[in-house]
Parts: sequence; C-alpha cells; structure tokens
Amino acid sequence: MVNIQAQGKIISCARGANLRQVLLKNGVNLYNSNASMINCRGIGTCGTCAVVIEGEVSEAQWREKARLFVPPHSPDSDQRLSCHVKVLGDIKVTKYNGFWGQGSKTVWTPES
Repeated sequence: MVNIQAQGKIISCARGANLRQVLLKNGVNLYNSNASMINCRGIGTCGTCAVVIEGEVSEAQWREKARLFVPPHSPDSDQRLSCHVKVLGDIKVTKYNGFWGQGSKTVWTPES
C-alpha cells in the first residue's frame, strides 16, 4: 500500500492505482467550477483533472503529453493529468485554479 496526501486527507491505495479514481472515490474535489460536470470522465481528452504531484508516479505517455501540450496547458508545466497517473509510491498532490487547473493560484494543497 502507498499513501496519497491531498486536500488535507491521507488516502491509502494499492501500488499502481489510478490517481483520479482514488481521489474521487475518497471525496477529493478534483475539478474546478463546472469542470465537475463537463469533463471527459477519465479518458484524458479534456485536461480538467490536471494536478501537480510530488513523489513516485508512472511516466507520462504520449496521450497525456499531447493533451498537456495544447493550451491552456503548457508542455513546460509540471502538471499531470490524474486520469493517466498510476501511483507507485507515497505522493503529495496540489490543485490549482482555472477551469483546467492550469492557473497559478492554489485551490488546495496536500495539507488543506
């Protein structure tokens, strides 16, 4: 088991679990504004589940990289799409503002 720290919660999950699924299952508010209703439901095409992750996770694959290359995201950003991330070790997750989570202001941190 590994631990995810997000929005003031510590969540245990199996190594290799999908980050988006674990966060939503445990009541973490992953989407900003209307993105909670208008999103791709985890297939990786919308980009609204973008978060910043500290810790050991899977490498980004071509589909995730392609989506993060398209505005409003940036290929220079350290954000990841939670729907494409497999948790491999203990991690900390931070969410930023903006419809796609691409903003510069913190919405929630691992601690709050």
